[in-house]
Amino acid sequence: MRALEDYRPIVGDVVVADIHQKARRLYGKRVINVNSTYYGGGVAELLNSLVPLENDVGLDADWRILRGSYDFFSVTKKFHNALQGDPIEFTKRKEHIYVDASIAFSQYANLDGDCVVIHDPQPLPLVRLYRKRQPWIWRCHIDLSHPDPVLWDFLKGFILRYDAVIVSHPDYIREDLPLRQHIIHPAIDPLTPKNIEIDETTRGKYLRRYKVGRDKPFIAQISRFDRWKDPLGVLEAYKLVRKEFDCRLVMCGSMATDDPEGWAIYQRVARRAKSLIERGDVVLITDENSILVNALQREAAVIIQKSVREGFGLTVSEAMWKGTPVVASRVGGIPLQITDGEDGFLVDPADVAGTAACVLKLLRDPELASHLGRNARETVRDKFLVTRLLSHWLDLLREMEI
Repeated sequence: MRALEDYRPIVGDVVVADIHQKARRLYGKRVINVNSTYYGGGVAELLNSLVPLENDVGLDADWRILRGSYDFFSVTKKFHNALQGDPIEFTKRKEHIYVDASIAFSQYANLDGDCVVIHDPQPLPLVRLYRKRQPWIWRCHIDLSHPDPVLWDFLKGFILRYDAVIVSHPDYIREDLPLRQHIIHPAIDPLTPKNIEIDETTRGKYLRRYKVGRDKPFIAQISRFDRWKDPLGVLEAYKLVRKEFDCRLVMCGSMATDDPEGWAIYQRVARRAKSLIERGDVVLITDENSILVNALQREAAVIIQKSVREGFGLTVSEAMWKGTPVVASRVGGIPLQITDGEDGFLVDPADVAGTAACVLKLLRDPELASHLGRNARETVRDKFLVTRLLSHWLDLLREMEI
């Protein structure tokens, strides 16, 4: 298990000492996190790093997984989409499927701690099923700026029981929620297999294993196959780039257990790119392999993140940490990570031609790409590493007086 001191060479002594000082008033406090998947998504990755570090600095942190059926995850995926602006036919059947998963969980899961942190909408109803003896925090990782009003009103019936709500962006603060609302930006862990330094031999081995040729440059998007990530738009942008610069496209995305739409989106992309896949110019990968992602983000000439909606989009910071230039949509939390023209490029999410133009600019000017990449790494070091995330959570827990 990693210790906070393992991060000293990256963040320095002052950061490490400050975190230990903040933790002093929280020694032995039991903090229980609940989400709905242990792999395949950003929340699981965050908890994999944050919970051990909380334990290392003196808390008693735990992490529980809400189990659910295929029907449950189909419903919660629709909820996820509706919270980000999609219309939804909200029915009593959906309501029962949604709440019943929390009822089943509450019959065997003990959440007796000093603070309970519920991540995203899937386990939200749990707050109604336990006798509250401690603060409950709802940590929402998705875009709440334009939720479906009927669904939002239903979910608010649970949210109002919470003591605080945490979101990732100022635009996600809800004026109709009379609760304490805080902004905490997510972060990456530089010491995980996805982000550690890996040598040339290792990178080459993984690229060969997944049939990513190195005979020409490649551009990549590392994201779940989710329509909010606009994989079809990425493909169209690549086709424009390919007309002027010989390169390859790699799209790599894991299939999270709580996202039943992933395979349907993947098949749609595969059909659209069929001839390019057969030529070896487009490579689609669905494996959950952190070293592969690491290798792709380091070896890519350009990383794209062409999201239509984005809660935060940590794949941007992952690529920036590796010094790879990023072209990303100006949506959600992405502009918090990239300053346009300084450490990456921001584009309108609907502007396929603009995305292609930025990619071409970087492919044609390696010196510019290198300059933006160096700046990007320092941006992440200053703002988006897990040590900063840990520090902000300690601040919040102290404020909650657990």
